Amino acid sequence: MAAEYLSKLNDYKNYLRQHGFDVAHLRVETQFESLRDWSVIGDLGEVIKWFSEQQKNCRMEVEDIPLSECSNWSIDVDTGWIRHKSGEFFVVQGVRVAFSAGREVSEGWDQPIVTQVGYNGGILGLLRKRIKGVPHYLVEAKAEPGNPDKVQISPTLQATFSNLKQAHGGRKPMYSEYFESPELNGGAVLFSQWMSEDGGRLHLKRNWGMLVEVPEETNIEFTSNFYWASLFQLKELIKQNSWVNPHVRGIVSHL
Repeated sequence: MAAEYLSKLNDYKNYLRQHGFDVAHLRVETQFESLRDWSVIGDLGEVIKWFSEQQKNCRMEVEDIPLSECSNWSIDVDTGWIRHKSGEFFVVQGVRVAFSAGREVSEGWDQPIVTQVGYNGGILGLLRKRIKGVPHYLVEAKAEPGNPDKVQISPTLQATFSNLKQAHGGRKPMYSEYFESPELNGGAVLFSQWMSEDGGRLHLKRNWGMLVEVPEETNIEFTSNFYWASLFQLKELIKQNSWVNPHVRGIVSHL
């Protein structure tokens, strides 16, 4: 598979070059990756099996409780906003919208909205590595309390800046070094850009999206909730209802 990948990629580039296209752009290879499944790890069925097992084995339990019972969260008496005791993460505040002609409520409205502390949310990072010459992407089956099916396919790193600073008192997010200091860890940044979020629920929030490639010889240890998927597989999984989270979709849309 690896030899065939490299051979046909070269043929593809030669064809484009003969027709006057610039073949140096990353998009040329990512387009080629998307044409068929070049994975040397396992076919699409193996990825689906892995993800289904992660969903089945997830033990996270989520219970709806009153806001007044949320540990470490309270209402700031000065602003009326709900805050975490650390001053990090996010706040729930109110906004008043006016001059909203063209919207459903043209005279404006009031609503609660979630505001990230510092407005910039965090890093959404996808790690790329060639395995036997073929590009693969390290994704995580990540459980979040608001996910429709609890577990979704997420980027290698999905962490707020508060989490990266360990404001929660827990461990440093895995693989954060490849995105906070990519060059120091042998990585090459292929994509980095601020990415917007849902402005109807999140106030001025944006996340820093990244695609970082590490050398093939880089030894990356990972647990069973991570998987090296091909780009073809990721695009096929996006067709499944709510399997792939918006952050992976956002990064892949740039490839």
